[in-house]
Amino acid sequence: MAQMPVSMMPVPIRNKIIGIGSYLPERILGNEELAKMVETSDEWIKERTGISQRHIAADGQKTSDLGYRAALAALDDAGIGADELDLIVLATSTPDLTFPSTATIIQERLGMNRGAAFDVQAVCSGFLYGINVIDAMMRVGNAKRALLIGAETFSRILDWEDRSTCVLFGDGAGAIVLEAAENTDEDAPGVMDSYIRSDGRYRDMLYVDGGPSATQTVGHLRMQGNAVFKHAVTEIANVMRDCAARSGVDIQDIDWFVPHQANQRILNAVAKKLKIAPESVISTVAQHANTSAASVPLAMHAAIEDGRIKRGDLVMLEAFGGGFTWGAALLRY
Repeated sequence: MAQMPVSMMPVPIRNKIIGIGSYLPERILGNEELAKMVETSDEWIKERTGISQRHIAADGQKTSDLGYRAALAALDDAGIGADELDLIVLATSTPDLTFPSTATIIQERLGMNRGAAFDVQAVCSGFLYGINVIDAMMRVGNAKRALLIGAETFSRILDWEDRSTCVLFGDGAGAIVLEAAENTDEDAPGVMDSYIRSDGRYRDMLYVDGGPSATQTVGHLRMQGNAVFKHAVTEIANVMRDCAARSGVDIQDIDWFVPHQANQRILNAVAKKLKIAPESVISTVAQHANTSAASVPLAMHAAIEDGRIKRGDLVMLEAFGGGFTWGAALLRY
């Protein structure tokens, strides 16, 4: 086969984050107030999870409302309008409706009348799955600019009498705008690699006991906490190693780690397993609790806002969720 002339070789695409934003509902539910609703205490929750408070969506406030506010913030940060987007992907497990997708509801509110919009559902790993999907689509030219949102109203699917689960979760949304650029520079900003996995054998360890086909109800979140903890620590560490290795990067050379904010004990255990400096791990779990698909962009936005994550830094994102699903992404911000 004849070799392709250098001038005809495809130029590598590096999809970079050009904007980021987030939104948290106004209502804050602290541990002390929660202890009046279920048999627990501030000390019990902090010792086991590191969580001090969580944000709860107001009555009538939907996932699309949270996602829309985060999207506006990200677009403003990027300095572009919604009419310049080609694609909207929303990661959520708490959609407004069974269908249409919540992404299309946000698309209409933003006034974006072109391109495509759809949801991805991988529970707490949804934002990482979204990065993987968007990165692949943009690398083959199916979009130039994309909006990725993680938004959840997990308070709607919690059993508020089950202290093993209701203390862990909160509501919120985060979003990023990605732009494709031709770049042959290995140190250019953008997504370097993303890696996603799942294993349905463990679905009964973290699930919701309702759904339109199975029960015709919404259902409540159920979890085997200890089992989830063990799998999460092992699989998160493995996928982080794999993602770094595929990018040819030593994990010790990564500047910042932005994990899914599930539980401070999981964050600490993964850092210890990989010999990562604790101060390089971004943690917002105390303030936000577990916001599922929203937690990674919420944590990343917080670290950018306070000046820790700066342009040019190597950043690894990772998450683990029901299914089981898990994934990691390495990028230069």
